[in-house]
Amino acid sequence: MSKPHFSTRFLVMATSLIVCLITSNFFVPRLWQVGGLPLQLSGAVLLFPVSYILNDCITEVYGYRKARLVIWLAFLLSAFVALFAQLICWLPAPLQESSRGVADSFNSLFSLVPKTTAASLVAFFVGSTVNAWIMSRMKVVSKGRRFGLRAILSSLGGEIADSAIFFPVVFGGILTLPEALKLAGMQVLAKVLYEIVALPLTTWFVRRVKLAEGIDTYDRQISYNPFKIKDI
Repeated sequence: MSKPHFSTRFLVMATSLIVCLITSNFFVPRLWQVGGLPLQLSGAVLLFPVSYILNDCITEVYGYRKARLVIWLAFLLSAFVALFAQLICWLPAPLQESSRGVADSFNSLFSLVPKTTAASLVAFFVGSTVNAWIMSRMKVVSKGRRFGLRAILSSLGGEIADSAIFFPVVFGGILTLPEALKLAGMQVLAKVLYEIVALPLTTWFVRRVKLAEGIDTYDRQISYNPFKIKDI
């Protein structure tokens, strides 16, 4: 009996995507001004777009079903981190007075993680699923051509769905609704520009992985049900 194929490249990409998502949740509350303009972005914009780029790469090489598996893994592990962040914030204060300032600083940051993660989990699940679906369907329709266009349009669709859910929830009560929507729009624009700048590297990377793996998956006659996890 032959052993099932194990792909180190797939494992590295999946792990990197999950790390990007979890780490981004810590960076969300840190807003920063864009130049001297009356515009601001979340600190997560520096890292979170990488998760969408990796989603594109996984879907392009391994197909929608593998991307769906990674999305669920990222969802569950991000929830795991958020749960323990909240539990640790609920622990009693330390005995030493000098350590209480550190504990307060820790709590002020990590107490936000469950809230941002709760919104992030729903937003990421919806956005990443939309991203993978667009990428997968466009690949079949275009017969594998125009990877750059597919990567940009899929990320645009995913980021719009993601930001429309995430920012009104996380910054509701902190920013006005128009301000939250403006921040969401700026995030979508920044993330898509990020994708465009990274596109030459992404295209080169996908081509190399396809050659190394000897595969180029087309999702024909598969189920796009996002909850059909066992179908890999």
